Amino acid sequence: MYSSDVHIRVRYAETDQMGYVYHGNFAAYFEVARTEAFRYLGISYKELEAEGVGMPVGELRVKYRRPARYDDLLRVRMLLRQMPEGSRVLFEYEIYNEADELLTEGSTLMVFVNSSTGRPTAIPQHVLESIRPYFS
Repeated sequence: MYSSDVHIRVRYAETDQMGYVYHGNFAAYFEVARTEAFRYLGISYKELEAEGVGMPVGELRVKYRRPARYDDLLRVRMLLRQMPEGSRVLFEYEIYNEADELLTEGSTLMVFVNSSTGRPTAIPQHVLESIRPYFS
C-alpha cells in the first residue's frame, strides 16, 4: 500500500454562507493530494501529458462526515490500497482536521487515456515501476 499526506489551509473563498467548506472544493483537495503523491514518487502529471497520456476522472465518490471550516489546517491523505493495473487506478482519500478528526472520505477512479484519441491506454511502465515497491 502506498500513502502520502498533504496539508491544505482552508481559504475564505472556499467556504459557503454557513462557513463550511463548499462541497465541490473537496474534489480539488483530492486532486492536490493525488498530484503531490505522484510527485513524491517522481511521477509528474506535466510529463505524462507531454508523453501523450491523460488521466481523466472516471468516477468520484465523497462521504462528508463533519464540516471543514475557514482557516482549518487539513491533512489530506491519499491511499493506493491496490496495485494499479490495466488502464485504471483507484485513489482513496481521507481528510482530517488538526484535532485528527476524520471529516471526509472519498475516492477517484482515474483512467489513463491516449491524449490524441481519448481512448483508454495501458498505465505507463515507468508509473508502475515507481509504485510497485510499495506492493511487494
